Amino acid sequence: MPRAADEPVRLTRIYTRGGDAGETSLGDGSRVSKLDARIAAFGTTDELNSLIGVVLAGDCPAELRGPLGRVQNELFDVGADLCVPLEVEGRLRVEQAMIDQLEASCDAFNEDLEELKSFVLPGGTAASARLHVARTVCRRAERETLVASGEHDVNPLVAVYLNRLSDLLFILARAANALAGADEPLWKPGASR
Repeated sequence: MPRAADEPVRLTRIYTRGGDAGETSLGDGSRVSKLDARIAAFGTTDELNSLIGVVLAGDCPAELRGPLGRVQNELFDVGADLCVPLEVEGRLRVEQAMIDQLEASCDAFNEDLEELKSFVLPGGTAASARLHVARTVCRRAERETLVASGEHDVNPLVAVYLNRLSDLLFILARAANALAGADEPLWKPGASR
């Protein structure tokens, strides 16, 4: 039975044994080593998506759920972009409009936050701490994307998207504390001396 247009995949069997020898398929069907930099980049993007799922599964402020849900879906778009060689035309790609939307969310959530006078320590509420973990994984996904782009043709907007997303996750971590009325832990240089 053919797939519907809005049905991106149909998985009837999860294991295929195709990767047992250390190779996997890219989105165009070509086989590469599981150590390929593109695999690392979209693998970390998948890890990031899972961490955002952990945030959403917990006590996450209602105001953050919509933007985080949108980001989860977009991270699949990012993975789809990374897993198909850039020279393959007509495939899903990260576009500037996605980055513009992240920037609009950054501006909207940052508007109500107090001005920073020190670096923020991860913590406060559980949602904030989890968003900081997601932020750090986002930074790793960005670095791995840059490594991949040094070895392969990769859409340059993927790294820009991840860079802006890490900014949004930082702002949302601060917003999670503010919305809960929790104190924001701040770095106090030399306080442990």
